[in-house]
Amino acid sequence: MSGMEDNVNSHGENIGRGIIRGIGHGVKRIIQLLFLLLLLAIVSLAIWFYVKYGKQLFAYQSRANALVEASTEETFRASQTSLVYAADGQLISALKGEKDVYYLSYDSIPEYVIDAVLSVEDRKFFEHDGIDLFANIRAAIALIENEGEIHQGGSTITQQLARNVFLTNEVTWERKITEIFAAMALERKYNKKQILEFYLNNIYFANGYYGIQAASKGYFGVSVKELSLSQVAFLCAIPNDPTDYNPLTRFESALSRRDKVLLQMWEQEKITDAEYQAALKEKIVLQTSETTVQNFAESYTYFCAIRALMEQQGFVLRNEFTDEADKANYEKQYYEAYYLIQKRLYTEGYRIYTSIDLKKQAQLQAALDAELAVNQETDEGGTYLLQGSAVCIDNDTGRVVAVIGGREQEIEGYTLNRAYQSFRQPGSSIKPLIVYTPMFERGMYPDDIVVDERFEGGPRNSGNVYSGEIPVSRAIAVSKNTVAWKLFDQLTPTVGLSYLLHMNFRKIVPTDYVPAAALGGFTYGTNTVEMASAYATLENDGVFYNPTCIVKIMDAEGNEIIGDRMESKRVYSVNAARIMTSCLQGVMETGTGRKLTVKGQNTAGKTGTTNDQKDGWFVGYTKYYTTAVWVGFDMPREMEDLMGNTYPGRIWQSFMTTIHEGLEAKEFEMYEDLRPKEDPGVLEEEDAEAEDSTANAENAENSEEDTEE
Repeated sequence: MSGMEDNVNSHGENIGRGIIRGIGHGVKRIIQLLFLLLLLAIVSLAIWFYVKYGKQLFAYQSRANALVEASTEETFRASQTSLVYAADGQLISALKGEKDVYYLSYDSIPEYVIDAVLSVEDRKFFEHDGIDLFANIRAAIALIENEGEIHQGGSTITQQLARNVFLTNEVTWERKITEIFAAMALERKYNKKQILEFYLNNIYFANGYYGIQAASKGYFGVSVKELSLSQVAFLCAIPNDPTDYNPLTRFESALSRRDKVLLQMWEQEKITDAEYQAALKEKIVLQTSETTVQNFAESYTYFCAIRALMEQQGFVLRNEFTDEADKANYEKQYYEAYYLIQKRLYTEGYRIYTSIDLKKQAQLQAALDAELAVNQETDEGGTYLLQGSAVCIDNDTGRVVAVIGGREQEIEGYTLNRAYQSFRQPGSSIKPLIVYTPMFERGMYPDDIVVDERFEGGPRNSGNVYSGEIPVSRAIAVSKNTVAWKLFDQLTPTVGLSYLLHMNFRKIVPTDYVPAAALGGFTYGTNTVEMASAYATLENDGVFYNPTCIVKIMDAEGNEIIGDRMESKRVYSVNAARIMTSCLQGVMETGTGRKLTVKGQNTAGKTGTTNDQKDGWFVGYTKYYTTAVWVGFDMPREMEDLMGNTYPGRIWQSFMTTIHEGLEAKEFEMYEDLRPKEDPGVLEEEDAEAEDSTANAENAENSEEDTEE
């Protein structure tokens, strides 16, 4: 029996092995088939990709190779002086880079600097051929997920160098691909030490400092050779994001980043444990080097030129956002592009022609300085506490001819140009822009009757004076808060503020969409550049010109980059703008601005004073010029005698009187009354009642205080 069982078992085992071998062969064939299919898919995808994108890729590669091939070592230290000219052709300033002065050879760069940069920016630098394949794949996936916008890096040091020197900061996949090809070409032409030398002399360290030596002198006042390990790590933390790690504006963020740099140096055994601990404990004290205070016309010119060049290169300037994340992403891209162009102002040899009138610039500065001389208080750095800003626009061109960002004084450090950098609440000066002119577009007229009365949840009038039924024109002339509030609520904040957005006001935020905005109650507010351009829009029959002082920009070879053209668009209807001008003439004749007229000229203007008299505004125009003036403290505080018709109004009047000497008076265009004409015979009784109402209103107005609302 046992023999038969053995034969059976043996036979069964043979069958089992046969089945297993059969299954094995089947699985092997399936795997082979799948591999073949995968290979065919890859080949097909490669063919499809080549057919669809091959020519583009070769074009990007050709461009990148040409850029790198044309370069020499001087390319990475070249610097051409850019020149800025006034309206009359007079030289305003020369912008000369100092790279030749601060350029360091590789052997002159301390080892700590090399180790710190490689630790945080590109630890495989000496191993790769210019690109990090996996990092770029991650960046490509992120690019696809974000529908073509680059939100993730992946750039090696070589790629960063290629972008900074040869390319723009466009956030597109085309630029990214060109950058990759340029990096590979750089690696073929230059050795690793050369590339690292170029990088450390060109990378941006915020606040106008390019290169490690410039940053060392700028932030610590010494050569890079004199820096401690902690100071080196602090500087090498900045280039990763010059906005977030700006030592002057976000010191704690930069310090936190320094700690990360030191940690990575320690983890990669570039420094000892003792060096690491000592560097962490070292206190970082900035000692910014002395810088020449820039004239306000110069700094505003640079701002306008940079933004014009950004747009010329395809950057879309925005002032509306879907949410905070959208805004944060835009601002990051904006400042990256802004700083790149700012750098090129010092290296590209531009010829910048402006509308700045140096005589008017001096006259506006003198008017502001003279009026504010009553307060000589200064802060610890010697800067006057009571400040002001003013901007004058030529109504014929829409361009800025004078821009003052503060009181003139000799101080060290950076100059704050309040004319475009400081945003303050505008008070009642905003009413014509977001309340009255929009209402005139919707059929209201100056003689329409409104009710000035206190109501629950509403504002107070200055002096608690309420006049009952009065014409709209009178409500504007004496700046009635209650009337503006009710009309704005009727119009809706969304509609009213849309006019400011159309005129490129930069700081309108969701919290501004409230009734208080009718009286200038904004979260951030506006500045004198924006207010001058908005009021110039009223004078120009409702057509807005984007404010700038740039006439044209030429490159070093004389080729025109930015042409002599002005961006314009209609914001208000012609008739509404003319009605508003007529009412603002009333402000100057019988209202809060009646003591501020310019002799021999027809003037229109509006005062503005914020709560507790922390900000004073006057904005007004003739047929020739529009000027906006703000007065207040940088750190807002109450000033007892500050109102729109005191310091700001007197500065405006003094300057406008001076620049209009010898100019003939010009009349503003009259508006049309487009209301249907009614038969006067039918309305005799109603007309009599209207006259009684007007008489009562006039009696009430005569009792009002002559104060700013």
